Amino acid sequence: MAHVESAHLVELALHNATPTDADAEALRHIEHCARCRDELGMLTRLVTAARTAQLADLPTTPPARVWKRIDRDLSTETAPPRPHARAPDHRKRALLALLALAAAAGIAHRCMRGKAASTARR
Repeated sequence: MAHVESAHLVELALHNATPTDADAEALRHIEHCARCRDELGMLTRLVTAARTAQLADLPTTPPARVWKRIDRDLSTETAPPRPHARAPDHRKRALLALLALAAAAGIAHRCMRGKAASTARR
């Protein structure tokens, strides 16, 4: 069997869906493949860390000036893409997606908590 796709490893690490035959086949492969086993272990640790993060662990919302600069830099970017760009590393993309999800959840939680506190003070 070929290595387990990174997206499938993310799904296995998340444990969100009912296990399927494809999951069982992937887990059999992982038992014998150090590369896939290590990647699943890393993703599982990441999911655990994201799910157990406390509000104090999460980054604060950047100031408005940061978003303005990002917007300005993106809107003025005119350079064409490099012709010999490497293929994207799916493991890194999956990791970055999970980190972004964790950060977004933390920011949303902090915003909702702030709104609830301001409403309670009224």
